[in-house]
Amino acid sequence: MSGDLYDIRIFEPKDVMFSRGTGGVFQGVLDGKPYPELVVYRAFPFLYTTQYLSIRDAKGEELGIVRDLRELDEESAKELEQELQFRYFLPRVTRVDSVKQKSDLWIWELQTTLGPTRIAMRNLHEFMQFPGGNRIILTDINGKRCEIADWQALDSRSRQQLTDVV
Repeated sequence: MSGDLYDIRIFEPKDVMFSRGTGGVFQGVLDGKPYPELVVYRAFPFLYTTQYLSIRDAKGEELGIVRDLRELDEESAKELEQELQFRYFLPRVTRVDSVKQKSDLWIWELQTTLGPTRIAMRNLHEFMQFPGGNRIILTDINGKRCEIADWQALDSRSRQQLTDVV
């Protein structure tokens, strides 16, 4: 790569193609050069889930940024989306059963797309993130995370549980 060490390369949609190799390895062709293994990271993981995606080689060196996966051809977009789902595993909350403060912990009882779960937080400000809209990312004291995609779209009992903490 030539140029300044801190230059950011934005790939044009026509210059990238992503697919799966042997064993399901994420791979692709970038600017005509094949890469047998690629890694993807979200530059802004909570705010832009399908935009500003850092594409890196197997050694972790950034090759460039995909502005928006929705601009890519169908197969490339599908494979990139699948790779993001593998990397950013994030169950969605479907119901909030309770949010209670016990001693120095906030205990959340939740129903998610993967079944019931319990999250414990020391304080709400550190462990709740509001990336935009009505979306909330919850992280417990052990790093387990889940997402409320739109807290206002939850059932009325769930919304009532959240009124004291949102």
